[in-house]
Amino acid sequence: MLNSLPADLPDQVSRALREDIGSGDVTAELIPAQRLSRARLRCRQSAILCGTAWFNETFRQLDPSVQVHWHLAEAASVAPDTILCEILGPARAVLTGERTALNFLQLLSATATATHRYVQALAGTQCRILDTRKTIPGLRSAQKYAVRCGGGENHRIGLYDRVLIKENHIAAAGSIGAAVSAARSHAPTLRVEVETETLDQVREALAAQADIVLLDNFDLDALRAAVALNRAHPHRAVLESSGGVTLATVRTIALTGVDYISVGSLTKNVEAIDLSLRLELS
Repeated sequence: MLNSLPADLPDQVSRALREDIGSGDVTAELIPAQRLSRARLRCRQSAILCGTAWFNETFRQLDPSVQVHWHLAEAASVAPDTILCEILGPARAVLTGERTALNFLQLLSATATATHRYVQALAGTQCRILDTRKTIPGLRSAQKYAVRCGGGENHRIGLYDRVLIKENHIAAAGSIGAAVSAARSHAPTLRVEVETETLDQVREALAAQADIVLLDNFDLDALRAAVALNRAHPHRAVLESSGGVTLATVRTIALTGVDYISVGSLTKNVEAIDLSLRLELS
């Protein structure tokens, strides 16, 4: 759910602060300890706001007296040149936390914004956007939260919450049927997904009663054929298209009739949102 913040959020912030501060912020120490400040955070481009909890947590861990007053809610659409929030508190803490707080907000807003664009491209269809495991190490739960903020849905979180049988698994097991059978035996409570590269493999996956069939790098004609095979089969699976998806192609793929489209670039090819924080000392 959108409002379910990751349990490891404080740990993510703590690691980021340790990485940045190390033995101490030697530049912030140039500012008198009693000096107070006010800062305004401006977004310079259109975006979906995401990551406010990470931003808040950064300053909370540094100095609980720092106050962050948001003008917009999480997951809100932001117009260019919008003031997002004001920060009040000791100048040292604000300056020390600035980069870490902005890093989280820029990254997560970028992921949410990219996801929102793909979701908008599918408006009026029944198809939905999924993320992948192509995430920044240590920040998977954060980026998957950002995907939800953008209107997308999460694929499996890791290697433990869904069986995804790929080419090498099939080769090792001997066949798609054998791999699915082994999955049902070893992980009976989990959904089983099979990655396919040909229509013959789609037939095998349907015959094995896979829950989800991933159509990897299928062209449009092959996608339509796979959808037709699935509709005619007594065991209908969920169909997921993946591979080389762009904003220019995603709607055409959706119109073939697949249920989901997974997009690795949502979390992998991140272009940070342009944010600017300006400090006023008192």
